[in-house]
Amino acid sequence: MSILRTPFADLPTALVTELADAGLDARRVYDAVVDTVEEDLPDEDVTTEATVPADATAWADVVARADGVVAGTAVAELVLRFVAGDHLDITRKVADGDEVAAGDVVLSAHGPAGALLTGERTALNHLCHLSGIASTTRSWVTALEGVEVRDTRKTTPRLRELEKYAVRCGGGANHRGSLSDQAVVKANHARAAGGVVEALHAVRAHAPGRPVQVEATNLEEVSDLLAAGAEQILLSHMDCDTMREEVHVTAGRAVLEASVGLSLDTAREVVAAGVEHVSAGALTHCAPWLELVMDLRDRVRP
Repeated sequence: MSILRTPFADLPTALVTELADAGLDARRVYDAVVDTVEEDLPDEDVTTEATVPADATAWADVVARADGVVAGTAVAELVLRFVAGDHLDITRKVADGDEVAAGDVVLSAHGPAGALLTGERTALNHLCHLSGIASTTRSWVTALEGVEVRDTRKTTPRLRELEKYAVRCGGGANHRGSLSDQAVVKANHARAAGGVVEALHAVRAHAPGRPVQVEATNLEEVSDLLAAGAEQILLSHMDCDTMREEVHVTAGRAVLEASVGLSLDTAREVVAAGVEHVSAGALTHCAPWLELVMDLRDRVRP
């Protein structure tokens, strides 16, 4: 059986609704799935078509090979339904955000054996990647208990929406999804505007009422921003002793967020300084995949 390339309109309503309820644009997720399947299948799946009878059916289990947090089960299902249509029965054993142990079955599928094998790698690529982000985020959230752990815009092109969803599955929080969501004045913006306070005033004049966070790299900038009424300050490129001083000087007048490097140990030190939020690009751009595999059960039936 060749893959069906199921149209978006023919997807199960429940699956589309689930994606929307998770804060995802179902159509964009579908389009991303189509692109990744086509990337893997520009013509025919030579191996599967040569080895699997066209009318064969099979059971397949997606199994965790390591402990972690699952994210992206609906995306994996969408991949398999894209290639197999309504010829497929899928049972998910866990929900996104659930912790799994090595050996746990994440989902089971029954349908055309050829379609299952053709969609296997694309489904797993999404599931392993997103689960890796969720697992990494959970480890940060657990280690930094009591402080909100936020992601950044350091995401894989075209996968930001899904990667930020995976952060939420791991218990983290999303900072901003795009440049349009809120103003974040970084060092280059401040240089262009003539200073951090000038940049703050410029944003307020351009977009009244829009949330503004301003990056500060030293005590003088923090003091100037507090005097200007800044409500959110991002502490960047500071050691922990300096951050402690910034927390003391701020005394609750602004929300302080620390941007940390790649080390969770460094983040622990930052949290000890007393900031309210920690943002880490490592949640998305350095998360190792959670190893999951698809195993066909013994018998493939014609």
